Amino acid sequence: MTELENPSSPLVEVVDMKVHFPIRRGVVLDKTVGYVYAVDGVDLSIRSGETYGLVGESGCGKSTLGRAMLKLTEPTAGRVVFDGIDLSSMKGEPLRTMRRRMQMVFQDPLSSLDPRQSVESLLVEGMRAHGLDKGKESSAKRLRELLLAVGLPSTSLRKYPHEFSGGQRQRIGIARALSVEPDLIVADEPVSALDVSVQAQVINLLEDLQTEFGLTYLVIAHDLAVVRHISDRVGVMYLGGLVEEADSDQLYREPLHPYTKALMSAVPVPDPLVEDRRERILLAGDLPSPANPPTGCRFHTRCPWRQETRCDTERPALREIDPGHRVACHYAEDIRAGRIRQHAVEAELVREDWDVVPDDASLAGPASVTETLGP
Repeated sequence: MTELENPSSPLVEVVDMKVHFPIRRGVVLDKTVGYVYAVDGVDLSIRSGETYGLVGESGCGKSTLGRAMLKLTEPTAGRVVFDGIDLSSMKGEPLRTMRRRMQMVFQDPLSSLDPRQSVESLLVEGMRAHGLDKGKESSAKRLRELLLAVGLPSTSLRKYPHEFSGGQRQRIGIARALSVEPDLIVADEPVSALDVSVQAQVINLLEDLQTEFGLTYLVIAHDLAVVRHISDRVGVMYLGGLVEEADSDQLYREPLHPYTKALMSAVPVPDPLVEDRRERILLAGDLPSPANPPTGCRFHTRCPWRQETRCDTERPALREIDPGHRVACHYAEDIRAGRIRQHAVEAELVREDWDVVPDDASLAGPASVTETLGP
């Protein structure tokens, strides 16, 4: 984690972000019969120079939110303000030019690199597109500096992606993002496909690069240990919405939302005595479908602290309970004070609709809408 130069200055602001994928049915007459509410009303800001960790289980909309922030996926509604510039209506050449300052490191390092291009070609391509290729000699020097920054030898320039290990390919992806000198990097599960030892190397590399180049990160992950190690602030997503946000140390010390409590209770503790004594919160039932989210609080169908009527009918706003600690729960203060006790939750199973096919090809496949949405 880094010390923030200006904690009050947001580099990125997301306002009421929504991404809804149409669900179509029919062979002859293709009709829209519903929507997958992948992201449904998210507000967050990322300060310049910080690392913001975004966590949640698969299907909660983390990756979709990250892609929508860069307009790789077109938002249904909402605004993204980057360094004071509203990207909502920006298209074409202005958007392409702005993308030089916003780059992404993708989850799968192999599929995100063109197997027909050498490393040199992959790195020069972005530089040339944004007018940073100043000549053969200066570009060659820049490429060597990039590879040195990510811990790869200069001989790697002549090789192709299939000649590297997973960790090395991820380093190439990071070098490609750095090649256009960005301010913001969205890292989507940057270490989930790597071995544990390689994960540590890539995480340390990201921290070193942040210090060296003054980068701002949005790190999307489901590994809570990774997020705690690298993040200044953490946001927790559930079924398309942000349910809790706080400084990393504060969130891990005292999670206030019932869903965050359940996530934290699943993290193993290396001390067997503590592990045996600590409270476990096991969530009952399936994750509801984002094509048919519950009314009221999205988490109320699995919440051990659910209260009738209000939880079922009124969606809680993300509100500040402690300084810098926002929670989307009607009864967060009562739960913390012990005025509301846990109770058993009756499991509700999600019915799979095999006739419903999302409009986005990336969501199609032989599984339920919930399962195919991905992280």
